Amino acid sequence: MKKKVFTPKGGARKSKRFSRDRFFITESKKRRRKIENDGDVIDSGDSEEDYELLGSHSDKGQYGLEVEEEAETAGEKMRRLAMAYLENIWRIAAKEKENDEDGSETEGEIKINSRVSRILQRQQLERTGRVRRAIASRVQMPETTDKFQILVNHRESVTAVALSEDDSKGFSASKDGTILHWDVDSGKGEKYQWPRDQGVMVNHGAKDPKGSALRHSRHVLALAVSSDGRYLASGGLDRHIHLWDARTRQHIKAISAHSGPVSCLAFRQGTSEIFSGSFDRKIKMWNIENELLSTAENEDRGNHELFRHSSKVSTIDCLRGERVLSVCPHRMLLHKAKMQTQFLARPASSALECCCFISEDEFLSGSDNGSVALWSILREEPVQIFKNAHTLWAANQNLEQKDTEKFPYSCIEIGEQSSESSSFQSACSSWVNSVTVCRSSDLAASGAGNGFVRLWAINGSETRVMIQPLLELPLVGFVNSLAFAKSGQFLVAGVGQEPRLGRWGRIQSAQNGIALHSLKLS
Repeated sequence: MKKKVFTPKGGARKSKRFSRDRFFITESKKRRRKIENDGDVIDSGDSEEDYELLGSHSDKGQYGLEVEEEAETAGEKMRRLAMAYLENIWRIAAKEKENDEDGSETEGEIKINSRVSRILQRQQLERTGRVRRAIASRVQMPETTDKFQILVNHRESVTAVALSEDDSKGFSASKDGTILHWDVDSGKGEKYQWPRDQGVMVNHGAKDPKGSALRHSRHVLALAVSSDGRYLASGGLDRHIHLWDARTRQHIKAISAHSGPVSCLAFRQGTSEIFSGSFDRKIKMWNIENELLSTAENEDRGNHELFRHSSKVSTIDCLRGERVLSVCPHRMLLHKAKMQTQFLARPASSALECCCFISEDEFLSGSDNGSVALWSILREEPVQIFKNAHTLWAANQNLEQKDTEKFPYSCIEIGEQSSESSSFQSACSSWVNSVTVCRSSDLAASGAGNGFVRLWAINGSETRVMIQPLLELPLVGFVNSLAFAKSGQFLVAGVGQEPRLGRWGRIQSAQNGIALHSLKLS
């Protein structure tokens, strides 16, 4: 007679001969379940027929067994993404081999691996900012026929511009609440449709706007697109972060994010995390995947707030690391989310308007007095300041080096303002509304309302970085947003008759829309 033994709940059964650990059991789930119900110990005298039977249970229908596909674990997902990334790197290495004239047709596996290793190392250095792609020195002087071309028209002033990761598509928003999705090559655009039924917005998580926000519930101030191109985020005067499916252009979620207008958004590169800044002085971080899973009943009430500014937040930027850079008129903050530490910088005499990362340790800023400043995480004061970088009267723009002994940093003034430029309209026009950097390169740009976009060259070593004026690209209107292509082959500008955050200036001759300027590289 077969002897029954006691089977502990959730544990492995033991026989007299050996222990039957679940890790070493090769039987199917259905067969193990039957064994456990009977409570019998079956000696594993597996024959070839047994292995053939057990190994063929994955063939549905052959033995009438149902197969349940197991969900992908986090580790399996990371492995799949890593393999896909390596396959992309291998394709890049193969393309470099084809373009290499000296490359041998019978190149061995060792040389291919060395190519892949060099590409991975180069990309890592570019991400960390230790190595910059040399693009500024390759930018050729534009010809008289080369100028900004209006690619997409908007009814009112453009407030935000964003490009997809592959630079093939662009996104723009304006003060009238219009969000457009357009093709970079053809300029053909498609409009995002806001849900007409207020009940749909409520089901998506929207709360009824209160006060002045009710009259401007479609006024958009900020846009951000995720690295994988799946999500587009918008923010504005209704105090919500709206999530859109970038593939179908459908509204999918509304996050009641702040108690004031959402003025700026930035996705952390390569992740689904997004940072938001608002007129309520708060900087918050959100995980898009978690927010999409939450509903009105189980809405995440956790603390998303990272820190607070002293006044209204105007601009925010983020790279791949867990660092977020933000500015308000009287100070700039670099917050390290993981370490919960901050770097504080205060401008000398002007109010800050915009900022952007050069690398994880260097960044640019633009001010209301027309100056562009270079900052380093090693100093609380600017490393270099270019005064009057965007003067309205630029007839005599000559670089004039001031006495550096009078300043604790390098201060350079570009031209001098005439008496006519001291008017209020001139001051508004010289206000630097936007700055941007071509990712992992030495090329930057700044825009105002003075009639041109200025390109900058980022020079220097890892220990000392400097910026120099490069080119001026004529463009009429307030340049409220800028975006470089990753390749550096073109620059996109969001232009309007009015500034992004107000109506204190107006340029009637400007055209509201998206302007694109191609850059010829040697």
